[in-house]
Amino acid sequence: MYEGPVQDLIDELGKLPGVGPKSAQRIAFHLLQVEPPEIDRLQAALQKVRDGVQFCVACGTVADGELCRICADPRRDRTMICVVEEPKDVQAIERTREFRGRYHVLGGALDPLSGVGPDQLRIRELLTRIGNQVDGVDVSEVIIATDPNTEGEATATYLVRMLRDFPGLTVTRLASGLPMGGDLEFADELTLGRALSGRRTL
Repeated sequence: MYEGPVQDLIDELGKLPGVGPKSAQRIAFHLLQVEPPEIDRLQAALQKVRDGVQFCVACGTVADGELCRICADPRRDRTMICVVEEPKDVQAIERTREFRGRYHVLGGALDPLSGVGPDQLRIRELLTRIGNQVDGVDVSEVIIATDPNTEGEATATYLVRMLRDFPGLTVTRLASGLPMGGDLEFADELTLGRALSGRRTL
């Protein structure tokens, strides 16, 4: 335990996701050694995040204005919506350059043990988007791209149940299975089972 503000800083840094006690300590002591202007820039960036970050009114991802750049882009396919859990997932899919539709960010996944139910997620907004025409165009496909874990699977199952009654709507799920360059002997049973059940014709 350190004294005063240093320990307070370590404690606060340790609350960040992916930052353990040792990492928090390293970051805190790094900040003690940098020049004051660097601290000022970090402080200003944190202030802007607190005061100025907006979320897109259409999809729910981080935006500079009312609409994010993807929802504002008229070249994006308005008939396809990819449903993800968090804004960071949008960036992960965008990096593939394979998807040209639009997104819907749920803001998390169903997790009853943590008190996260359907009302805490942006599911109602998704149903409204699909029920209404988007810029005069019907949504024809919803791709569910939730994480391949227990909460993500529960969320996907719930969404399929909610979406199955929309006429003419195709609901798909991201395929899951073996990573490129991986060895079969190191794959866990669940991943290998998914790869087998999701096999495709060549």
